[in-house]
Order: sequence, then C-alpha cells, then structure tokens
Amino acid sequence: MNIEIGRGKTARRAYGIDEIALVPGQRTLDPSLADTKWQIGGIDREIPIIASAMDGVVDVRMAILLSELGAMGVLNLEGIQTRYADPQPILERIAAVGNHEFVSLMQQLYAEPIKPELIEHRIKEIKAGGGIAAVSGTPAGASKYGRAVAESGADIFFVQATVVSTAFLSPESIASLDLTQFCQEMPIPVILGNCVTYEVAMNLMKTGAAGILVGIGPGAACTSRGVLGVGVPQATAVADCAAARDDYYRETGKYVSVIADGGLITGGDICKCIACGADGVMIGSPFARAAEAPGRGFHWGMATPSPVLPRGTRIRVGTTGTAEQILRGPALLDDGTHNLLGALKTSMGTLGAKDIKEMQQVEVVIAPSLLTEGKVYQKAQQLGMGK
Repeated sequence: MNIEIGRGKTARRAYGIDEIALVPGQRTLDPSLADTKWQIGGIDREIPIIASAMDGVVDVRMAILLSELGAMGVLNLEGIQTRYADPQPILERIAAVGNHEFVSLMQQLYAEPIKPELIEHRIKEIKAGGGIAAVSGTPAGASKYGRAVAESGADIFFVQATVVSTAFLSPESIASLDLTQFCQEMPIPVILGNCVTYEVAMNLMKTGAAGILVGIGPGAACTSRGVLGVGVPQATAVADCAAARDDYYRETGKYVSVIADGGLITGGDICKCIACGADGVMIGSPFARAAEAPGRGFHWGMATPSPVLPRGTRIRVGTTGTAEQILRGPALLDDGTHNLLGALKTSMGTLGAKDIKEMQQVEVVIAPSLLTEGKVYQKAQQLGMGK
C-alpha cells in the first residue's frame, strides 16, 4: 500500500530489522538439532556468516581462521593488503590518528597504487594456510584483475560497489564491466552486489551470479545514507530480493544465494534477516571486535578513503573477545554480540525451524517496541540490550 507524501509523490512503507520480530510456531526443537549449513558458489559452510571485505575486519590470518571455524572471510583486493607489502605499520597509523585527521590520512594511504603481485601473494597465502580464498573488488577492479585472481587460485570472487546493476550508463571514454560476460568467463563463482530491489536482484541473477549481496547503507561504519540519501531498510530489501530468488528458481531451476550485507550486529539481527529470506549474512563490525582482527579495535567503511566523496567513517568498536568466542562462543557478553552461531541455533529451536529453508518461512510481525518493551532498567543502566 502506497502512502501519499505530497501531490504527485507516493511511497511504499519499508521496514528495518529493528522493527520486526519472529513469532514462535506450534513446535519447538532442541537447538542441537538445528541445521545451519548452507552453500554459496558450490562451497559448503556450516555457518551462514561471512566477514565483510573491509580492511579492519579481514586479512590473511583472519580469512584462514574464519574458514577453520566454519564460516568465511572476504579479503578486500583494493585495500591496504594489496597496496603495501607490510600492512602492519599502515594499520597502526590508521588506529592512532585523531578523528579530525582521519579522512585525509585515509585518502593519502589509499592513494598508494594496488600491486598485482600482492593480489596473487595474498590469495596464495590464504590457500597455503588452508583457508577459503574469498576475495572482493569493485567492478573496475574486477575488470582489471579478475583473470589474475582466478589464475592465482581464488575460490570465489565478490564484485561489490554501493550499487551494482546491469543497466549502467557511462561516458563513451569509459568501458563499463559487462557483468554477464564476466560471470560467464570467470572460472570461479561470482557474487554480485549490492542491491535492494526485486527488479535489480532478478537482473543480477540472470547474469549468472552465484549469489547477490543485499544492503545499501546500513553498515555500522557506512555513511552512504547520509551522504547520498540512498537505501532501503534491510528487512524489506532482503524480503524483496529473496522473492526474486524464489521466482528465478521456479523459472530456471537455478538457486542463487541471497546474502544480507550490513547493519547486523547481534545474533537476533542475523536470525531476523534469515527469516526475511536471506540464505546467509555478511557482517563487519562484530568481527572487527575480534582480538585477531587487523583493525586494532577500529572499523571503517570501504568507501571511507574515496578521494572525492568519502562515504564512511572510522568507528571504535573495541576488542571484546576472540573470533571463536564471537562466532561459536562461549559468550562473554550478554548483548547478543558473542556466540552468533549459538544464537541462530537457539532461535531456530525456539521457532521450530530444522534448517535454513524452514527458518526463512517463520512468521514475522511488525514490532517497533521489540527492543525497548520492558527494558527501562537495562537502558538506564546501560546493560544488556540497553548498551
């Protein structure tokens, strides 16, 4: 149902993850029976959680560790790791700079050219450590480095930008990336994103993508919504794109994974995204808080160092535990940011969902008071859900 904003302009109501709740059904099951396994690009994983391709979240060591833990981490091929042979001093400078000098320092550091030999080196380091070599680049980077990425032994390639579409107009002097041709020619699975609408999701699936990323601007360190005014709240965006996935599957018999990307902090957020139709999620700031994360307790967006229009900031997230504690527990915190797998399994048990497919079918209600109802003491004392 459209709402009239003014004469000649109507709008559809969209919902964020904080505005919905999941409704228990007629059965429950023991959390140990909940099957969280999923597949992306032919790769089987126990945990439907991917660490974002951000320089404060994933480096070679983190990618290997997350693979060992049953999840996956994506390495940013256009960031610090491929511009500097030794990224450690650079990461120290980013962590030490003041807030007012941060953007200019980032623009300076990211002006260092990308070195193709470092792309190959990082991928081989991950593979040598037994990790899944999932890597990310912009459409321009994919066009430039895609073949080298595949030849270096990468397992899966994420093509990411603020918005990716199949209908891209560019000046005659600039050749845009042909997504269909790229997906067909790459010998490894390609994930495309980001999008937030049924129509664009459907078009991206038709290019041959193995998965699509859903989310524009909800990330903890992203400022795109403020800078550009662009975005759709995640609950609605995920549901719309999941509907495209289901229709595409009925038409073609090909199943394309939908990954909710951004704005997810707690186990409850992850559960609600899957209930809206996502097959998996991509998260950044929760993993930036891991002791092993390269950001040293800081997290920043991919578009932060843009030389002309920065659309991200650096936030202090602190260090709250190891990657294993955050992903698999045991939890040291009571706010839902530790043991994300345990939270998903327990939620599935409470809802009676045996697997991800059943979790996608649970009842959802609009519940704007979900996170505040009865939590006056937590809020006043800054505890639990009141932090």
